[in-house]
Amino acid sequence: MMPIKRTNDWLPSMFNDFFSNDWMAQTNATAPAINVIENKDGYQVEVAAPGMNKEDFKLHIDENNDLVISMEKKEEKKEESDGDQKPRYLRREFSYSKFRQTLILPENVDHDKIEASMNDGVLTIQIKKLTPEELKKSTREITIK
Repeated sequence: MMPIKRTNDWLPSMFNDFFSNDWMAQTNATAPAINVIENKDGYQVEVAAPGMNKEDFKLHIDENNDLVISMEKKEEKKEESDGDQKPRYLRREFSYSKFRQTLILPENVDHDKIEASMNDGVLTIQIKKLTPEELKKSTREITIK
């Protein structure tokens, strides 16, 4: 497996190179737009998700310490006939949306202080940065025996 360099780009550079080509059409037009904002205390990730609610999303840190955002929404719309007769479908639509995005987190984030909220169709994820002192404490020296 090829090692992936961690930078502040949030996505592996090989993906940026691959998907930034003019000939590469967008393969998933239903994928929500994502903003990543940095400030002095941390990062804010915004995921545009109109019509979704917080139960449609799952967030977790994977085995590589990357943030995985996944969304799945199943919806069924029915319009049926009235009366005592057995219902017959005049119109029936199924809707299914699925999305998964992995964000490669920079090394200076506190994985224990990631918070998320949903408001007005936008999933907002707050990620706190480690202070330089905390970053030093998170590394440890290994004694050679």
